[in-house]
Parts: sequence; structure tokens; C-alpha cells
Amino acid sequence: MIYFTPGPSQLYPTVAHHIQQALANDICAISHRSAAYKAMHQHSVEMLRALLQIPTTHQILFFASATEIWERLIQNCVSKQSVHFVNGAFSERFFAISQELQRPCSKIEAAWGEGFFFDAEVRRVLETHRTLDILNFTHNESSTGVMQPLSIVYEYAAANPTALISLDVVSSIPFAEVDFEKIDATYFSVQKGFGLPAGLGVLIASERVLEKAISLENQGISTGSYHRFSQMWKKATQFQTVETPNILGIYLLGKVAEDMLNKGIDKIRTETKEKAARIERFFHEKGNYSFYVKNKEFRSPTVLTIDTLRPSAESIAFFKQKGFVIGDGYERNKGKQIRIANFPTHQVAEIADLLGF
Repeated sequence: MIYFTPGPSQLYPTVAHHIQQALANDICAISHRSAAYKAMHQHSVEMLRALLQIPTTHQILFFASATEIWERLIQNCVSKQSVHFVNGAFSERFFAISQELQRPCSKIEAAWGEGFFFDAEVRRVLETHRTLDILNFTHNESSTGVMQPLSIVYEYAAANPTALISLDVVSSIPFAEVDFEKIDATYFSVQKGFGLPAGLGVLIASERVLEKAISLENQGISTGSYHRFSQMWKKATQFQTVETPNILGIYLLGKVAEDMLNKGIDKIRTETKEKAARIERFFHEKGNYSFYVKNKEFRSPTVLTIDTLRPSAESIAFFKQKGFVIGDGYERNKGKQIRIANFPTHQVAEIADLLGF
């Protein structure tokens, strides 16, 4: 089966080989305090830095998932107000976690299938908050296939210089070309764009994130327990973690990042655009389909969401018989849409085969 699901998705082509090598080299058995582990951790961090052009001012922290990172960001960075830009199920869930943690929070909403502009109305809403700790954006809303232009996120960042800016790139990295100097907390899980087994979340955090966390601690505000950013940051500078981590996941991330680096990130991004254009051309020629995201400025090239006239289960079942697993619509759109992931793991020939059927 070839998995075009938006996550977990198809494994990157080299993952099976790297898992075999990890087993042969006893990677899964080494101590997370050993020199061997620290060398492996360092390699993964360096490959990720090189691939995504992450500055040395930003630290790379490992978690169980992006969902955990939502919780840790709120615990470590919010005392006065977090604002969430909500336009789908996952951005809504992040807002709900803020509420559950009982930290002050509010949301600015757009309809499912739409993105956010840098307009006067939203700016006025933000100005009503005397102090903003963090603005939370979802770059690619996996539930709808909306990709928020980074240029607009940067405009909000420039207009709110004292607020931290967080960016969910779960289903857009490594395609997303993030200017990390303008984003304080960029995070993702590895089971989508990197084509890895689930169970690892990655946070790329600026020094301002660390300063905010220490500030809250100094005020006597709880920032959590073992996953306090101040403690995680100290360990990360030594290429370690505060607890026994997902050693295999960190190892595989470094190996696949190296593979992508050798292939060339520019080539990966170009291929992603070309594959997305091919899918778009195909469905534009068909009478029974239309793209859910009408404004092309906000249409994702990594999660393409298509409305269907007949129940999507029919299409999904058909493709499964042919060896392809595609995604259904999410929550309220289940049964009415198909979602096709277009990650670096998905080869040009596989896209052609899928469209051929």
C-alpha cells in the first residue's frame, strides 16, 4: 500500500534501511547518558539545522508529539494572554488546550477553508489586549488544506514585537521555508513531512522563549515539571534530554534529514510544487470535484483537499483496492471530501499512478 494520508503517512523511502542499521548498531539499547547517544543526538540536530537553516540562536527540543508541544508552550510561555488564530480542527484544539490549562486565552476565527489577512479589524482586536504573551498560528491546517502565507504571519509578528510568535508546521515542514529570525516557536511531528514513524515532536525555540519561561518561573508560576523549557534547554546544549527519549525516533530524524540534505531542499520544494500543480490540473478537468480551499493564495500544496459530489468513502474504497490509501474529510467534512498528502516521501511516479486510476 502507498499511503497518501495526511498523517501518519507513507514512510520515507530510506527509513527501512535506517531502521535495519539502527538494530544492527544497537541504537535502541544505548544509554541516553552515554557518549554514543550524545554523538547521535548531535548529528540529528546538526542535520536538521543544515536542512532547515536554523540559526544557532534557536534550540531544538524533543517531545512526544506536537500535541504535547501545545501544552508545554502554554505552560511555559503564558501568564497574561495567548491569542490563537483558529481556522480548522487542529488550531481549535490548541485553543481548547489553553482553556483546559486555565491560562488566559482568546481566539480570532476564520471559516474552515479560509485563511487570515493582515487587516485592520484583526489588528484592532489584538490592540484590545494590553499584554500579549504569544500569538499562535497554524501554517498548514491539516484538517482543511489551508496554508497560511508566511508573509502575513511575519506582518503580525512585526506589528506585535513584544509577543512571542508560534507556528505549527506539522504538515508543511520541510517544504515550509521559515524565517526563524521572525518566529519564536516552530514545531512539528515527524510522521507527516519527514515520513517517519509517529512518536516524536520537535520544537525549534528562540532565546526569547527561554527568557519567557524563566520569567514565569521567577514569578512563581508553574511551567510544568520535567518538561520545563529552562531544564530542557540546559540538557539540549549538552545534546541530551531531561528524560529517556525516543532514541530511535531521534536517530531516524537525523538520518532522513541527512538524506534530504543530500538530495537538496530546493529540489524537494520544487518537486512538491510540481506534484501539487499536477494534482490541481487533474481535478480542475474533472466535473465531479472542486477544491475546498477556493482562494489559491491559501491552498496548500502539501495537503490537497477536494470536495466530492458522491460519498468520499466510495473513492477511498476504490483506491484502496488499487493499493493507494487516501484521506477522508476531517470531522465535519468526513464523507464529503478526500485529502491527498503530498510530502517529500511521495514520488512523482506514485502521484502519476494515483491520478491514472
